[in-house]
Amino acid sequence: MARRTRRPTPTAEVALAPVSATCPACGNRLYFDYSNFRTLTSLSAVTRYTLRISRCRHRPCDLFRVPFRPEAEGRLALPHHEFTLDVVARVGRLRYAEHRSVPEIHAHLTQLGVALAERTVTNLLDRYDELLSVARADDDRLHAVLQTRGRVVLAIDGLQPDVGHEVLWVLRDVLSGEILLAKSLLSARNSDLAALLEQVKTSCPVPIAGVVSDGHHSIRKAVKAALPDVPHQLCQFHFLRAAARPIYEADRHAKVGLKKKVRGVRQNVGDISHNKLKEWH
Repeated sequence: MARRTRRPTPTAEVALAPVSATCPACGNRLYFDYSNFRTLTSLSAVTRYTLRISRCRHRPCDLFRVPFRPEAEGRLALPHHEFTLDVVARVGRLRYAEHRSVPEIHAHLTQLGVALAERTVTNLLDRYDELLSVARADDDRLHAVLQTRGRVVLAIDGLQPDVGHEVLWVLRDVLSGEILLAKSLLSARNSDLAALLEQVKTSCPVPIAGVVSDGHHSIRKAVKAALPDVPHQLCQFHFLRAAARPIYEADRHAKVGLKKKVRGVRQNVGDISHNKLKEWH
């Protein structure tokens, strides 16, 4: 069905690039080839993403000219969707935990400032159901995709729409972008997460070469328990955001102090100008 309303205007812009600079198949350098643009609506913002796409230029390579998209894109939204995974998780929680109707969910999201049609809520519910039913009918296709890459780099993301509610855990392969497992859990205990990792490890037809996550303590313990010999790296997106937080706070405090000083200077300049005008008259 064609869209009847204009897409909301982006309120932020973010550029993403692949973290890996080398081809996973042949080890040669990946070269920037082109950019894609994608606008995503989350619970808090509408963001326009510039996605830098790289390719391997080594002709004998099995992945010659295969596009490599930014790894962080997969943790934001499903392919070809304009709403982020936190919106999908919120819709699922409202429907199945609070038993709200589609019109009620639509009204709730509209109050939050999320621009969407009521029909879109139904589509998002379908996506939520598909995520949770990862007993896939196309396991053969998934295995073929993973075997082409020869290994899996596992990304673990937990999406919690509100504190105290279920967390939608999504485990995906960074190299292919395929979702391997999705499940809602009431807790984030390391034993529960380790069970998810064991499930993925058992069903995966190729070795898990590495794990990428936000570095939460329960995830670290789960990876250590289920995948003790697999390297575990903190997601660079989360790392850079955490590293920048002290700078941001210092800048924010400096900005507040600067505004106070500038406000005083403006007042003094205004008073001087007013007095000068009086003298001239």
